[in-house]
Amino acid sequence: MPKSQYEKIKIKDGYIFLENKPLIMGILNVTPDSFYDGGKYFNIDAALERAFQMINEGADIIDIGGESTRPGAEPVEIEEEKRRVLPVIKELRKKSDIPISIDTYKSEVAELALREGANIVNDISGMKFDEKMPYVIKKYGAGCVIVHIRGTPKDMQKNPYYENTIEEIKKELKERINFLKSFDIEDEQIIVDPGIGFGKRVYDNLLILKNVSEFKKLSYPLLLGHSRKSFIGKVLNIENPSERKNATICITSFLILKKVDIIRVHDVKETKEAKKILEAIEFPENYL
Repeated sequence: MPKSQYEKIKIKDGYIFLENKPLIMGILNVTPDSFYDGGKYFNIDAALERAFQMINEGADIIDIGGESTRPGAEPVEIEEEKRRVLPVIKELRKKSDIPISIDTYKSEVAELALREGANIVNDISGMKFDEKMPYVIKKYGAGCVIVHIRGTPKDMQKNPYYENTIEEIKKELKERINFLKSFDIEDEQIIVDPGIGFGKRVYDNLLILKNVSEFKKLSYPLLLGHSRKSFIGKVLNIENPSERKNATICITSFLILKKVDIIRVHDVKETKEAKKILEAIEFPENYL
């Protein structure tokens, strides 16, 4: 991919520019059972209030999901998922022009979300679970996040195993990229995510972080989603996700230093502050 393309992402109705990276993707789970914030933003008023809080704190993208994809999660019926996410997207789009990402692997939900004003599809299956998804991406010119996963949320953490974690993930991401391009989806629309927590051991998640620069060699914008996940709890022996914020911000700072393009987080304010401090250290002359 030419460098000029890597500096921006084509999304429905425009572009996202990456000159001020990492961009902060704020997580908005409109679910009763997500591993960290399930139930907090399950009605439209609470969801919108949270969305605008994240926007005011510095979010560059709002990622809205109506189905928990935590390990062991059961699928949600499509009508229920639509009922959860579509009103939030519709109202948020009326009141803000912030790029909206729909976190779904169902093409019908994605299409309706894009109609209501979403710009990006964040598909945890890498477009594997629904054969119609590439057609929707193509039809609407949407940005698309290809997430690496093995298995499904229900079974992905049942004895995952890799011989060579980084190379296998890179190879499988390349396969998904080529699959999308076979539908004439443009390079500029594609974002890659190595899928921390999606069919990975603690060891694999740590290897992804240690070797995060390897994924930049794929030459597509790189997204990482580590926020408050269980591997942090296992390293620190912290069962409650609400107590994993400090460690999350530590990893976030590491990813900022590694020049990751998009960081998907629950804690937007703290991420923005980490980014600002690290930028100040890198460019102290701005404070003369």
